[in-house]
Amino acid sequence: MKKTILTLIAVSAAAISISAFAQSSPFAKPEDAVKYRKAALTVTAAHFGRLGAMAQGKVPFEAKAAAENADIVANMSKLPWAAFGEGTDVGETKAKSEIWKQNAKFKEASDKFQAEAAKLAVAAKSGKEDAFKTAFSATAGTCKSCHDDFRAK
Repeated sequence: MKKTILTLIAVSAAAISISAFAQSSPFAKPEDAVKYRKAALTVTAAHFGRLGAMAQGKVPFEAKAAAENADIVANMSKLPWAAFGEGTDVGETKAKSEIWKQNAKFKEASDKFQAEAAKLAVAAKSGKEDAFKTAFSATAGTCKSCHDDFRAK
């Protein structure tokens, strides 16, 4: 009888926590949030990598391509953060537990990235390579800082 009651309590608690997650998140399951944020960050990294190649002189600077890729990075920079809600520290992820333990610091890091990504888009649209490189460097610094603190290697 005791085991049955304990089992019912455990099942009820799990159902309540799943229900609370579903109500406070735009994602049906925590695993959906993980997939979403990984996809958003993968797309961001692909376009940021193209900008990095230009900033590092590995490929020639092309103002039009830089502007297009920087716009995508700026837009994508807004997306993944909602997918780091409570209970999304599950599955195959490189997200460190510090994201949830130091949520204000994580939010500050994501805000800095978004702000620098917006500046990068403006600099890229200017067509001035030096301005682009400076903005790229600042944006890359926000990536590194966040990865250092919140991403497992």
